[in-house]
Amino acid sequence: MSNNLPWSEQYRIVAKQWVDADAAANFREEMKSAQLSRLMAKEGDIPVSRAELNVKSSDEWGEFIEQMTDARHKATKLKVQLEYIRMKFMEWQSENATKRAEMRL
Repeated sequence: MSNNLPWSEQYRIVAKQWVDADAAANFREEMKSAQLSRLMAKEGDIPVSRAELNVKSSDEWGEFIEQMTDARHKATKLKVQLEYIRMKFMEWQSENATKRAEMRL
């Protein structure tokens, strides 16, 4: 992120990215049971426990879970970046307050 941008603009940019990433991660998490059901239905007329075992041991399910966790990881990294920007702004604000107080002395 460019240091030339105001803190509020840096925050806005990363916040928008985080909102999008968080929505994508939430969607995948919400779709987990629906995806499991869809894949189990493809297994045909077999006991549910066997269908679940087959699906959860499949490459397709592994890829789905990997994509789901990758989406959450991306969202979490952006949330941490937001907190970093907030902390840097607070440091900057504190430094300026200290400088103003020193100038009054």
